[in-house]
This record gives sequence, C-alpha cells and structure tokens, in this order.
Amino acid sequence: MSRPADLWLAYKLRWRRRRLLLRSFAKRRQLSPLRDRTDDIAAGAILCFATVRNEMDRLPYFVQHHRALGIDHFLIVDNDSDDGTAKWLADQPDVSTWTTPHGYKASRFGVDWLTVLLARYGHGHWCLTLDADELFVYAHHDRRNLRALTDWLDVTGRPTMGAMMLDMYPRGALGSGASDPEKDPIAGIPYFDAGNYVMIRQPKLQNLWVQGGPRARAFFRADPRRAPTLSKVPLVRWNRRYAYVSSTHSLLPRYLNHVYGRHGGEAPTGILLHTKFLPTILSKSVEEMSRRQHFENSNLYDEYYDALASGPVLWTEASTRYHGWQQLEGLGLLSRGGWD
Repeated sequence: MSRPADLWLAYKLRWRRRRLLLRSFAKRRQLSPLRDRTDDIAAGAILCFATVRNEMDRLPYFVQHHRALGIDHFLIVDNDSDDGTAKWLADQPDVSTWTTPHGYKASRFGVDWLTVLLARYGHGHWCLTLDADELFVYAHHDRRNLRALTDWLDVTGRPTMGAMMLDMYPRGALGSGASDPEKDPIAGIPYFDAGNYVMIRQPKLQNLWVQGGPRARAFFRADPRRAPTLSKVPLVRWNRRYAYVSSTHSLLPRYLNHVYGRHGGEAPTGILLHTKFLPTILSKSVEEMSRRQHFENSNLYDEYYDALASGPVLWTEASTRYHGWQQLEGLGLLSRGGWD
C-alpha cells in the first residue's frame, strides 16, 4: 500500500509535469519555421532534436554521424546564429529548422522550444535529443543502426535509454590546433578520463546523477558538487505527455528515468562523446561569459569561464586515448545490457 507521503509526491510531480508542458506551449510562438520538411517524416521514423547556436565548427559531422546511425529526420532550433548555421541547416534535405532570437536561459536552456517540437512531431517516435557537441555511441553502433537498437528496446519493454557524457580533450592546451567541421572531431580531442566518476541515485525523480571527469578535477576541485552533471536520458520513445525537467538529465513521469538495472543485471547504456573542447573553446568561452546564458546562476561560473579562456592543459599521465565502444564497455562506462 502506498504511503500518504508517496501519494503526495506523485501528485506534486504530475502537476509539475503539466506546468512544464503548459510553459512550453506558451513559448511556441517564439519559434519561426525557416525550412519545414516535417511532411517528409514517415511513420516509425527515428528523429533527432537539438537547439544550436553558432555551431558550424561541429554541425556537419554531427549530422553526418547521426545520419550514419540511422536518424531519419533532424528537427533543430537555431537560436540566432550569425556564423551561417541557419543557412547550412536549411540546405540539408533531412533537416527541419526553426529560428528564434529569444533568450536561451529563459527557455530552460532550449528545453521549452524542443518540448513544443517533441509534442507535435515526436509523439510515438523514438527521439534522440542532443546538444550539437554530443556524439551518441552505443554497443555495436559500428554495425547495428538505431533501428535495430530501438526494435530491441521495444521488444524488451524499455521506453528509454540512458547515456553518460564523456568529456573528450586534446593532449595539448585547449584552443591549440585546428579542426575540420566535416571530419570526426575525436581525432583532434581523443583523450578522456577513465575513472574519477561519482554516481548517486536521486530519490525524488529516481534518476542517476553522475559527476566527475576532467572538468570536475580541473575546474571544480574546491566544490565538486558544482561540477557539470554527466548523466542523461537522450533516447526516448516519445509521448506528448512527457516532459524533460532539467536539460535531458531527467524526465517526467519519473519511471522514464529508470535507465539502470533495478532488479539485478544491467540496463543498456550509451555514451555521449562530448566535443566541447574543440579549438574554438577559447572564443566560445569568452562569448558565453559575456552572454551569460548557459548557467542558472551565471555569476557562480565566472572563474570556470576564466579558467577555460586561459587555455589550460587537461591531459595528464592518467588520461586514456579513445579506441571505440568495446574499450568503453571494458572500462565500465558503457553497457550492452543484454543486447548481443
């Protein structure tokens, strides 16, 4: 029998979800279609959603990578780019693009805008919601596409799949070298931290909270609780009643956050190769320090942006060079969860 406290929490979370959906619905007029190809979306198509701003240093490969995985259509919100991002997206045959000049922070860091699109176009589809600096990989991704993965998730009764964001970085100082937007960025930032991760299960939303990696050790040693959250739930068989709560770190209803083994065994998990530390990181850090759009309380992160803009070296003797998903599985960072 459910306790009164459990029933009260469930009631509050239902109303929180409804408020988030209403909030997003109110923001729908902030989006203007630039190139709407959603009539091309077929039943059963696998969709990718993202909010971007000035991402021409990584978008071409981002789209190429996820096309190769089996994404059928991309639905992307461009937040007032001035580097050609919007035009490039509009020219892609499998991309629908909306634009908005409104504040990124005021839209819950783009989540309100994407919730509008997810509700309208993602209902009933498997949807992969990402940032432009994330490359999704999973067990067997080099030979089995997303159609095979999502079919298996359907058969096993899993409506979601979690992934950990893995910060990738170069051997030299941040900001050094060059990158080609058409080529795999991991070639220039091939290192990651194999350990030093802390995982906590959050009781309220029942989601995992993972912190650690190079940003935690290099920028947040004095207060590791402020380090970025690395756990996400990016792959969801979407329903218009769902709502992301904080970026893609957690959802409502909260059972969607059960992306881990709850009764023994392992659940399948992916990795988001995080390409934040491309050579453009220095200029982008200066810009974001001025715009103050990427953190709820931006003043607390001034030292973080100052440190990034100084071009530090994140590489250490303990850094690990990336060699593929089998390596990540061996390190315990990724799990096939029974998908053989």
